[in-house]
Amino acid sequence: MVRWGLVPFWGKDASIGSRLINGRSETALDKPSFREPFAQRRCLVPADGFYEWKKAGHRKQAFHFGMKDGSLFAFAGLWDHWKSPDGTILESCTILTTTPNELLHDVHDRMPVILHRNHHDTWLTAPPAQRWRLGELLVPFEAELMTRYEVSSLVNSPRNDTPACAERVIPANNLFSGA
Repeated sequence: MVRWGLVPFWGKDASIGSRLINGRSETALDKPSFREPFAQRRCLVPADGFYEWKKAGHRKQAFHFGMKDGSLFAFAGLWDHWKSPDGTILESCTILTTTPNELLHDVHDRMPVILHRNHHDTWLTAPPAQRWRLGELLVPFEAELMTRYEVSSLVNSPRNDTPACAERVIPANNLFSGA
């Protein structure tokens, strides 16, 4: 298991990870935090869904996004290892994001990079000299293969680590519907 929130090997302390839970795929090679992991430490982050929040005035509505067929999928991830002053090794990761597909565009301006199964090996094993091949994988996933639905505010707190977070709720009004 690794900690979510990339702590670069050169970081002064682990707190930097809270600011690096994701990274823009378009600039990953330009950022010192992601440059070496992109070249040498790519990973797959398995998931069965993810959440994004849509704002309407002062209110936010959480949405669950996943595959129409309910299958697992993988985000394009990067990982690194950091050695604390006491010698403890911390392994951490981040996910890369891209522009949203049609299913997400009205909810959020970014989405995680979801890799097709036939691209997993390329993502994990392409040598640094073939970075151009990796860039071709960092695109929005096809909206027609995905689903979205509203979920309760239970998902708003990390203390609520329960399947109930992913349960569909009936929209109270039409402020947030759209797909």
